[in-house]
Amino acid sequence: MEPPTIIPHTPTFTSKLPQVGTTIFTVMSALAAEHGAVNLGQGFPDFECDPLLVEAANHAMKAGHNQYPPMPGVLALREAVAKKIEAIHGRNYSANAEITITAGATQAILTAILAVVHPGDEVIVLDPCYDSYAPNITLAGGTVVRVPLTPGTFRPDFGLISAAITSRTRAMIINSPHNPSATVWSANEMLALQDLLAPTNILLISDEVYEHMVFDQAEHQSAARFSGLAARAFIVSSFGKTFHVTGWKVGTVAAPAPLMSEFRKVHQFNVFTVNTPMQYGLAEYLRNPDPYLQLPAFYQAKRDLFRQGLEGSRLKLLPSEGTYFQCIDISAVSNLRESDFCQWLTQEIGVAAIPLSAFYGGEFDQGVVRFCFAKKNETLLAAIERLRKL
Repeated sequence: MEPPTIIPHTPTFTSKLPQVGTTIFTVMSALAAEHGAVNLGQGFPDFECDPLLVEAANHAMKAGHNQYPPMPGVLALREAVAKKIEAIHGRNYSANAEITITAGATQAILTAILAVVHPGDEVIVLDPCYDSYAPNITLAGGTVVRVPLTPGTFRPDFGLISAAITSRTRAMIINSPHNPSATVWSANEMLALQDLLAPTNILLISDEVYEHMVFDQAEHQSAARFSGLAARAFIVSSFGKTFHVTGWKVGTVAAPAPLMSEFRKVHQFNVFTVNTPMQYGLAEYLRNPDPYLQLPAFYQAKRDLFRQGLEGSRLKLLPSEGTYFQCIDISAVSNLRESDFCQWLTQEIGVAAIPLSAFYGGEFDQGVVRFCFAKKNETLLAAIERLRKL
C-alpha cells in the first residue's frame, strides 16, 4: 500500500503583534540607499570608533576570552560601570548584585518589561517614544497607556501623567535625553516625577542611552541621582551609543538588588549572556573616562555645524538639548504629511529623515521630522547643501 500523499502547508496562527510591520528606520535607510541619498534618518554614526577600543577587544580575543562569560556579565565590566555611575551620579550600585550587561539597550528594556509586567498590567509611555516600548509591553501581556508630552516643547505634563495612573499601573518608561525630540529632563522635572511616584508601587524604566550627549553645559539628570527614583528604577544605558559601536549591541542595566534578581531570571533565558571579548575590551577602555567625558563637546560641535548650516533657510530648527538628533518644523516648506515629506525629501532632494509621527501610537502629524547628526562633517555638509535648496 502506498503512503498517503502529504500536502505541505504552513500552519496559520494569530500574530502577537498584528499591527507591527517593518520599522520606519529600516524603510527609510533602504530608500536612502536606493536613491543615493544622504542618510540622516537612522540613528547610527558613519564614522569609526576609537582604534584603541578595537585594539582592546582584539586583545581580549587573542587572550582567549572567547567562551561564555558569567550570566550577568564580565565582573570587570560590571565594576567599571558601577564605578562610573558613582563618580558621575553619586549612587553606589553593587557590581555583583545590581549591574547586568545586556545585548544592547533594546534587549535590556524588553527584559525589564518581561520581568515585571503581568497580563492586564498597565505601563505608561510618553509619546513620542522609541518604537520598541509599546510592542515590548504587548508581548508581556500588558496594556500600553500613552500620555503625550507637551506638543512643541516635548516637556512632561505631570497633570496628564497623574491622571493616567490607575490601580493597574505597573510601570512607567521615561527617556532622557529624549529620542526623538532631543529634549533633556531637568532636575525639577525629575523631582516632580519622584514626588508623583512616591506614594505608589509603580516601577520606573529609565532609558538613558544618550546620557553622555547633553549640551550647553547642562547635566544629565539620571534617575540614579534621586533616591526615590533609584529605589524603583531599572536604569538602562548603551555602550553602542556612547562609543560609536552600535553594531556591538552591548548595554547595561542598573537596579536595586530585588529588581535585578527578577531581571536576571528573564535575562538568563532570553540571551543568557553577552559577547565576551567585547565586554573585556570595554572594561579595559573604561579605565580612561576621557572618551565619554568629552562626548558632549564632540556632538555639540556637530549639532552646531548642522544648525549653523541651515540658518537662514525656511526650515525651523527646534531646540536640540541632547542626543544626536535635530528636529525640524517643515511647515514653511511643505504641507505634505510628515511620512510623505520624508519619502519626497529622500527621492527628490537626496536627504533621508524620519517623520516624528512614527514615534506616536496613532496618527499625530505636526509637521516635524527628525535628522541624525552623528555623521562625518563632510556628510553633514553634503546634507546641508541639499537641504538649503528647500
